Amino acid sequence: MSATIDASTPAFVVRRSTLASRIFGIVALVAVVVLVVLPTFAGASTKFKMVELLTLIAIAQMWNLLAGFAGVVSVGQQAFVGLGAYGMIVFVNNQGFNLYLSVVISAVAAMIVSIPMGLIAFQLRGSYFAIGTWVLAEVCSLVMINNTSVGGGSGASIKVTDYDLATRQDVTYWFAVVAGVGAIVLSYLVLRSRLGLRMQAIRDNEAGARGLGANVYRTRFAIWTIAAFWTALAGATFYLGQIRVQPTGSFSVVQWTAPIIFIVVIGGIGTIEGPVIGAVLYYLFREQFKNQVTWYTITLGVIAIVVALVLQKGVWGIIRARTGLDLFPVRRRLVVERREPA
Repeated sequence: MSATIDASTPAFVVRRSTLASRIFGIVALVAVVVLVVLPTFAGASTKFKMVELLTLIAIAQMWNLLAGFAGVVSVGQQAFVGLGAYGMIVFVNNQGFNLYLSVVISAVAAMIVSIPMGLIAFQLRGSYFAIGTWVLAEVCSLVMINNTSVGGGSGASIKVTDYDLATRQDVTYWFAVVAGVGAIVLSYLVLRSRLGLRMQAIRDNEAGARGLGANVYRTRFAIWTIAAFWTALAGATFYLGQIRVQPTGSFSVVQWTAPIIFIVVIGGIGTIEGPVIGAVLYYLFREQFKNQVTWYTITLGVIAIVVALVLQKGVWGIIRARTGLDLFPVRRRLVVERREPA
């Protein structure tokens, strides 16, 4: 017997994109174009601030990719910020490489260094892994402090005397755009890939994912190296604008990883939109209280406690729960479509 299908029978279709995500895609494209041409009408102060904000977004996205999607909580990502910064001192000051090319080379070098670091760190689990990454970051800092060729404990300045100031400011800004926007795009592409599916499955149910054939170690290690490269790229970009690199700052958990964790938690861990929102809120808050360090620290702590207790999904998590919005559609949805009779 052959079964006949009524024209009005509902059809089930798997989709990712929504009307909201398609509209947002157009808005985002316009925003990127504005960011690219911003140096033509913005002053040096605005470009400097945007470099800071875009750097925060880039590093936050990478930490979120590790912790929010792969389930790997690292407290040592400042190691790659510092390695990216010090890589430029080595390649520019000591080896005579091109300043701008050194930004990318430093990120590649940091990714290579992340491999033996990962081999050590991934022997640990849970909170021991988090503490282990922090210790590894401190080891990197001590290596730089005791290395006189990169300035030792007092640090060093990157040699930029052969480069025009205005050009360097513009190039630094464009590197920051690549780092910030690229981190968002990279996260989106990874999450839509098979690697992204495996890492989310491992995060949600490691035993179940392992039983279905997912290689937990390789998946997490791959994300670790990707995050190391992009974090170092953002760090090198930031210090390309700062010029002066010191181990106490570039390898500081207080200056880098602690704010990044705050940004991701406030915005919404496990979402692409969350780190962007969190970075903007954090940056505005920091600028508002930059002259009131005590109140800034107290208020930041209170906000973190409130979010941890009340708004555990973060700002974007709450918005998505109430509206169902997904500006970056990485989840698959089963949509019912009814066929109208001809």
